[in-house]
Amino acid sequence: MKKALTKCPVCGERLKVVEYRCPSCGTVIRGSFEACEFCSLEEEHLEFLRLFLRSRGNLSLVAKELGVSHPTAKQKLNNLLAALGYESEERTSSKEVLDMLESGEITPEEAVKLLKGGR
Repeated sequence: MKKALTKCPVCGERLKVVEYRCPSCGTVIRGSFEACEFCSLEEEHLEFLRLFLRSRGNLSLVAKELGVSHPTAKQKLNNLLAALGYESEERTSSKEVLDMLESGEITPEEAVKLLKGGR
């Protein structure tokens, strides 16, 4: 089954679900329904979320599974939180950003964004 669209392909705004249909009996329910907060996540964020949950929130295990440093795993978590609309109090330190840049885990452009406080 294909993943439901969550953003308008024309303007990029979030779509609303307006109809549900039972494939078995044909019942149709119409209205304006909100999609779940996880439905609009990019596949990369969903994969990270699944791994994070399987690891029971242990970022060290997540980092090991992904083959990245702990600061990179932490940044991926911060990116997920930002995608969900949750602002993170934590910021990646300059040293962590430079370490990720040196190891090739992030691009120079991503490093600049992180150093400026972007997600």
